[in-house]
Amino acid sequence: MPAARATQKIIIDGDLADEAWKAAPVADSFVQRQPSFGKPESYKNRTEVKILYDDNAIYIGGYCHEGSKDSVSSELVGRDVIGVNDFVGVLFDTYNDKINGFGYYVTPLGEQYDAKYSSTGEDGSWNSVYKSAAKLVGDGWTFEMRIPYSAIRFGKANIQNWGMNIFRRRRKAGENLTWNPIDQKEYSFFAQFGLWANITNIKPPVRLSFSPYLSTDIENYPYNNPNLKNTTARVNGGMDVKYGINQSFTLDMTLVPDFGQVQSDNHVLNLTPFEVKYNEYRSFFTEGTELFSKGSILYSRRIGGTPIHFYDVQNNLNAGDSILKNPTESKLINATKVSGRTASGLGIGFLNAVTAAQYATIQDANKHEYQVQTNPLTNYNIFVLDQSLKHNSSISLINTNVSRNSKDYNANVTAGLWDLYDKKVKWNFFGKMALSQLYGYPVSNNQTQTQLGYNHNLNFAKVSGNFNFTVSQYYTDDKYTHQDLGYYTNNNFLDHELYLGYKWLKPRSFYNNMYYNFDLYYSRRYIQPASFQGFYLNTNVNGQFKTLGYYFFKLNITSNENDFYEPRKPIDSGYVFKRPGSWLLGFNLQSNDAKKLSGSIGEYHRFYHTYQSTLDEIDLSGQYRFNKKLSANIVSTINIWNNNLGYATTVNDSVIIGLRRVRSVENIYTAKYNFTNKMGISFRLRHYWSKLTNGQLKYLSKDGSMANIDGISQNADYNINFFNIDMVYTWQFALGSFLTVTWKNAIGTSDQSVYNNYVKNLGTTLHSNELNTVSIKMIYFLDYLDIKKHKG
Repeated sequence: MPAARATQKIIIDGDLADEAWKAAPVADSFVQRQPSFGKPESYKNRTEVKILYDDNAIYIGGYCHEGSKDSVSSELVGRDVIGVNDFVGVLFDTYNDKINGFGYYVTPLGEQYDAKYSSTGEDGSWNSVYKSAAKLVGDGWTFEMRIPYSAIRFGKANIQNWGMNIFRRRRKAGENLTWNPIDQKEYSFFAQFGLWANITNIKPPVRLSFSPYLSTDIENYPYNNPNLKNTTARVNGGMDVKYGINQSFTLDMTLVPDFGQVQSDNHVLNLTPFEVKYNEYRSFFTEGTELFSKGSILYSRRIGGTPIHFYDVQNNLNAGDSILKNPTESKLINATKVSGRTASGLGIGFLNAVTAAQYATIQDANKHEYQVQTNPLTNYNIFVLDQSLKHNSSISLINTNVSRNSKDYNANVTAGLWDLYDKKVKWNFFGKMALSQLYGYPVSNNQTQTQLGYNHNLNFAKVSGNFNFTVSQYYTDDKYTHQDLGYYTNNNFLDHELYLGYKWLKPRSFYNNMYYNFDLYYSRRYIQPASFQGFYLNTNVNGQFKTLGYYFFKLNITSNENDFYEPRKPIDSGYVFKRPGSWLLGFNLQSNDAKKLSGSIGEYHRFYHTYQSTLDEIDLSGQYRFNKKLSANIVSTINIWNNNLGYATTVNDSVIIGLRRVRSVENIYTAKYNFTNKMGISFRLRHYWSKLTNGQLKYLSKDGSMANIDGISQNADYNINFFNIDMVYTWQFALGSFLTVTWKNAIGTSDQSVYNNYVKNLGTTLHSNELNTVSIKMIYFLDYLDIKKHKG
């Protein structure tokens, strides 16, 4: 498509009546990507998109025809959410490297969604500032977008050719259409783009913006302790800064950040020997971080997370001492990241964050207070080099470092990655080699040492066509870890995996598409001593019905396992838990969510070969859209475990295994009401309840054998509740500027009342002490070019 300059002013109001559009080139003749690849769109439902540019921005306008206005699927859902909306999205591969790109979307009600694309996939958390507007008309909808050059990255050449494609979704018809055909059998995505050709004399602008914020929080919890206030208030201020170092690289800084308005975590009763991994909701650590996700060695929740000596406070209390305050998070002072990609395809990413020293406050028997450091001043750093190569290939180098201003050890991990394809992007060889180094790591007799560890994974795959496969090896020695700045569970294994997959992409009798997946996984402990851990078979069939609902059927078979972690003993202690083999059957069915009323149902049943042990999971969901502004949703998960073997407790250094009865119920209720496409309110309520009752208790011997025991006085039963409400009002009062008001309610209880039913248990929870927080935050977007323009 030839690039054309705008010669007249364009007003972004969703109306295509501006004179400038009349001479603009038209992108039309769209074809289906799904359900029937290559099928031309009908004339009645045709798509017409026009693109212009000038010295400051790109202008996109279009007409999405429909048989009637009622054929358009639209609802107000807020920025960066698609929901069941129709949409048009324009994607630009500005360096035409066939790997990286930027996407800008608009819905029929004028709401926006933007994303950044790389070899790791779509990063929907990336945000830019651009204008959009849309209008519903008698036979469809029209739209306009203005994308300033400050919202996109490109080179300095006088004449440029960008890869480009335009996407349209018709949700009620179940169609996804593209301007340039995208064959789903082919692995390469951007290589199937068209070209926006001969863009002349555009220059990257000065990209500098400031987002100062001011917030206030009021928090109430009934401590009823004369040394602690039940109600506290604070005022916070800070700033986010974005600066375009050059046309390729952007500096992001957050100074004195306030993340008090992020969504509450989904806490659960953790019955595994490993920590729960929680989602990252802090925008600084989710936006534009695709480079840092390479190698899967960064878990950003470590930054500002639980202090490393948090649990030592309770364990080291003197007689008569009590804990007045022990913060569960470290205070983030500042964070900086630099990321971007050169015209030659070299991606560079640098992220640095500093957290303040954290202290617990203790009161001794004489009512004197003293402090204990639970976390030192700590610096977190990750550095990434990622070179794009021909045919969608790339090589990468990643380094993470944690430096603590104390006698605690420091950690460093370096990893090399490669992702190589042949000319047709049909065959793939990819992998990773990593070295971990712990400096000053404590060993016996107050001695320290530098601990070195090694990890690799090797993979060979066929990635294009209907039939795909991957053969993989995963190896980690007994010293490797990236736990300090990543999520890591265990080391010391040599595993092998075989994956086979086949896809049917042409609509048939009852389905639009079908995917079959088959996976074999074999795991061994590598040393101390080398031994079998487990063998697993997974297979599933999934896809879309012609009614636009979805289906999923699963079979899983596991062998008898040697679990060296369930006993909660040091890995070199010699203990092993022999978990019996099992099989699982399950399904999930989902109706067409474009309907006003939709829902899903799923059930998974696992049967173990001994003790008549069973696990059942029931998944239910329902959604109702009252109108374009108001919708409500419920998601319920019920887990029923009978005669489940697992760790119960440790008594006098002896490991006790219990034959457990577990009941868990999680209900999540959400509702949203959007006044306009710039203002809305959301409500989220979650209640999680889990109770565990141990039946027969057994001594676990080192070799995995067990013997029945009676008369243990220690009660290892649990009754856990987590109740949270997150209610948020959001108003985008100016471009990139927001006012938010948040109410958060949190209740957490833990006792041994395992004989209460769900209703009585919920009533008890709601009468427990609760933490209430109300916060107001205003963030204002200031663009340097706008400031300069107004001053001029």
